[in-house]
Amino acid sequence: MFFRGVRGYFKKLFVANYYDVMREIVLGTAGHVDHGKTSLVKALTGIDTDRLKEEKERGITIELGFAFIDLPCGHRLGIVDVPGHEKFIKNMVAGAAGIDIVAFVIAADEGVMPQTREHFEICSLLGVGKGCVIITKKDMVEPDWLDLVFEETKEFFAGSFLEDAPMVAVSSTTGEGIAEVRQVFDQLVSSCEFQEAYGPFRLPVDRVFTMKGFGSVVTGTSISGRTKVGDDITIYPGGISGKIRGIQVHSADVNEVEAGNRTAINIQGIEKEMIDRGDIIATPGSLDPSYMLDADLVYLAGNKKALKNRTRVRVHIGTAEIMGRVVLLEDEELAPGSQANVQLLLEKPIGIWPGDRYVIRSYSPVYTIGGGVLFHASAQKKRRFRAENKEIFRCYRKGSPEDHILMQIRESGFDGLTLEQLSVKSGIFGNKIKKILNAPISARKILVIDSEKQRMIEESVYEKIKAAVQEILVVFHQQNPMQPGLSKEELRSRLFRGLDQRLFQFALHDLSKQGVIATEGAVIRMAGHEISFAADEESLRKDIEALYKKGGLMPPTVKETVAEFSKFSQKVLFELLGVLVREAILIKVSEDLYFHAGAVADLKEKLHNFLKENGEIDAQGFKSLTGITRKFSIPLLEYFDKVKLTIRVGNTRVLRK
Repeated sequence: MFFRGVRGYFKKLFVANYYDVMREIVLGTAGHVDHGKTSLVKALTGIDTDRLKEEKERGITIELGFAFIDLPCGHRLGIVDVPGHEKFIKNMVAGAAGIDIVAFVIAADEGVMPQTREHFEICSLLGVGKGCVIITKKDMVEPDWLDLVFEETKEFFAGSFLEDAPMVAVSSTTGEGIAEVRQVFDQLVSSCEFQEAYGPFRLPVDRVFTMKGFGSVVTGTSISGRTKVGDDITIYPGGISGKIRGIQVHSADVNEVEAGNRTAINIQGIEKEMIDRGDIIATPGSLDPSYMLDADLVYLAGNKKALKNRTRVRVHIGTAEIMGRVVLLEDEELAPGSQANVQLLLEKPIGIWPGDRYVIRSYSPVYTIGGGVLFHASAQKKRRFRAENKEIFRCYRKGSPEDHILMQIRESGFDGLTLEQLSVKSGIFGNKIKKILNAPISARKILVIDSEKQRMIEESVYEKIKAAVQEILVVFHQQNPMQPGLSKEELRSRLFRGLDQRLFQFALHDLSKQGVIATEGAVIRMAGHEISFAADEESLRKDIEALYKKGGLMPPTVKETVAEFSKFSQKVLFELLGVLVREAILIKVSEDLYFHAGAVADLKEKLHNFLKENGEIDAQGFKSLTGITRKFSIPLLEYFDKVKLTIRVGNTRVLRK
């Protein structure tokens, strides 16, 4: 049994036991109930994978069982023994999720049976591409019958990945053929490509239990990356954090483990109740769980009726079974044997990487109906019968890694994606994703708008922002020819809701550098914009200037100015007052009072000389100095405080140093 020796392991938990970490291969059994899968594993390894009392009593496998075998090629092959009974297919799917090779078991006395077919469909849907066929119970049939079973089996696997697979007849009782099976396993493993562990660590949990004094233990097949004792991990989809206290591979304690190994992990500080089968133990920040998954669906030809849109199904991903609905993006229903672009709407979130596989089973009665490849954990629900969906799925299937990344960033819109977020969404990490990004960044297909966080935005999305800035300014200038432009904050508020400040500034800088817009203080305008007046507005502008020049230090209030030029709209009057202020012809002292700049300049000099000679002035003295009423004197005193000519000390003003 896989976890044999676990007590001894935990006794030695803190004794480092290093070994050469290598990408190993996991083999899974498959086949109909009572076709001898567990007996075969025991004959090969000496390990009885049926550990439960109920399994012993009923004589069938219910839960996943684990064993291993050391091969002549030098590799230790992990073995997952799956249940064959139709009631436990979901456990079979959980076991098949992490296997590289399948040992397809068919009993000589029965031949191909219902679960033979279903297990084979599941292995095909999960992308298992390598294996062998083992005919068990050889001792229970005559040679002629065995030949017929061989022929039937070859016919069954014709045209599949097992068409030319090695086929061996064995007897687990007598041991005949067992040595030949070991040789077949050795040849299969030797021909595998042992790729370096890639990306962050992921392990779908197929079992969780508690060891007294040590806490929670999870088991599963490591499907990517590597991890070691002392590393922090996150349990997805819940986002619970923990630390690895110990690791075991094939009943031996190790300091480090990588993809391809049957693994047991003791997690510090996590209660058993906080973890479920189907959860994923992974490097922190490596997954972004979603309720919506874009996927390719193969609807099995053996189905008896068409699949209708939004059919409720059981979705198997890794070791998880989640209820959900299949949304057919381009069809109302899907005929048996067809393929479709779909979005899976799940009832609870799961974290995936593009390229992960899934299986769907009908809600009731329960049987396997299809599955395929997961393309993307989408944050947005897709609308059906949209032309862009076909283009998106075409990119999923035939696009290059660069195409996929560009699409991911484009879908993120104005928010963009950081390098870390892009890695999680694309399932591409480290130097590999940086290498892919080099070309589109150099070609400005992707713009890095925040070098600190490495946040990126796609070119077409960025161009929309720049176009929107220009459109807003052009319309504003048309509607407000006497205004110089818009303030930065007003311009940003008219753009897309929630537009990031850094991205906004990036776009302004770009447009300014290109000579498209101009910035004057806090005001943004189109580079070619100049304030313009109609003939009557130019005349009115001169009349307003003359009125305030005549008023001197006792000018008309805004209300009086409006009454004076009542045949003009208030909007035009206020715009012209603003123009005169910007041209430094008028000075705005308060919301209701404007003064001619010449009158204020003369008073400023007069006040300065007075204070130099007398040191201070109070309100009454200022009134006497200017000969104006309190209505004008108080706002002017406050204005001189504001422009830092004077400073108030008690009830008097003195020159500000």
